[in-house]
Amino acid sequence: MSSAGVILAINLSVAALFTAAFAIVAVSNTSDRVARWFALAYGFGIAYLLFEFALPSQADPRLVYDCGFAAFLGAVAAVTVGIARRYGREVPWGLLLGACAAFVLLNHLAYELGRPSLLRMLTYQAPYALLQAVGAAIILRSGRRQAMDVALASLFALSAVHFLAKPLLAVVTGGPGVAPQAYIDTDYALYSQSFGAVLQVGSGLLMLMLLVRDMLVEITMRSETDALSGLYNRRGFDARAEAAIQGSRKGGMPAALVAADLDNFKRINDSFGHDAGDRVIEAFASVLRAVGPERAVLSRWGGEEFVALLPGTNLAGARLFAESVRGAFATLPVEGMPDGTRLTASFGVVQHRPDEQLSDLRRRADAALYDAKQAGRNRVCVSGQSAGDGMPEHPLATATPAGSAPRPGRRDRAG
Repeated sequence: MSSAGVILAINLSVAALFTAAFAIVAVSNTSDRVARWFALAYGFGIAYLLFEFALPSQADPRLVYDCGFAAFLGAVAAVTVGIARRYGREVPWGLLLGACAAFVLLNHLAYELGRPSLLRMLTYQAPYALLQAVGAAIILRSGRRQAMDVALASLFALSAVHFLAKPLLAVVTGGPGVAPQAYIDTDYALYSQSFGAVLQVGSGLLMLMLLVRDMLVEITMRSETDALSGLYNRRGFDARAEAAIQGSRKGGMPAALVAADLDNFKRINDSFGHDAGDRVIEAFASVLRAVGPERAVLSRWGGEEFVALLPGTNLAGARLFAESVRGAFATLPVEGMPDGTRLTASFGVVQHRPDEQLSDLRRRADAALYDAKQAGRNRVCVSGQSAGDGMPEHPLATATPAGSAPRPGRRDRAG
């Protein structure tokens, strides 16, 4: 076997390993369609290498030559689709499929130009270069600038240059062979396949690392997110709230914390069932997201308790936020609840003090929330206020609509 044949065999093994690796990722995370496209790309790569091995044994290599070109074009196209999905860009299916069909036809016609023709070689290599350049452009236009993203975009750009430089490499190394069957014995094949192996391994490793990183981020997010409300759970809140407070402190900006508790939540579960209670929690979380500023750290603390950290917000702004949430929630219809049922929540508001720990801030907010509960619920209390100085009840909460559940009397902190 020639030196180029050995490199082809190595490339075949590498392509098989990456196909298996991406297939395992796809099976392990069925929601990730990107891994499937990368596995398909390396599967096409295997087909291309098998066609290259088959060329020397062909009396008429035309069909195998065309199939090899189409297989490698399919590999590069599949990578482009996977990159577009990975970076949230729309895949132009019509343009991509039409271009690939046109490239296959053009390469078939360029075969008549002869092996030494620079135009034929450019016709063969330019489609690969174009698709690799498109992949690099997709990454750069996505706005993601982490090290692996930049490295992958750079590798795709280098690969595009590599394909365009191949005709020149063929001239320098003595040509691609007098016939397709002779390609594997040429110096050009040795250098071309060697460079291709480096790029194949480099891009494969980077794409695999990106997918593994995405999986780790997704696993972390799941462990830090409350499944019902979609807000951060206690772990996720603690991980982000401390950093948000530090950022506000360094910028000389205030920060405030709002603690909230759904009123009479146990009565809702007992009267209408836990499914209705779940929908109430989802509804309140949606109000928090709608009213909260972009930088707010929102959390379902547990049960019917919620907290919202508001970086860059002072006490007055946090108080206004709490009142806005209270008013919106009081008028929000919830599926599964009888018409006219009134849903309310109580709030405790505090502003962060210099050098105050998050746990102390949370404790003061909890105390203010307790004051709101003691004062009759459905109100906002600010840390340090007496219960009688709390925010007045929302106008829509002053009367019980017909058909609603009766408003129970005083209850403990969990109500």
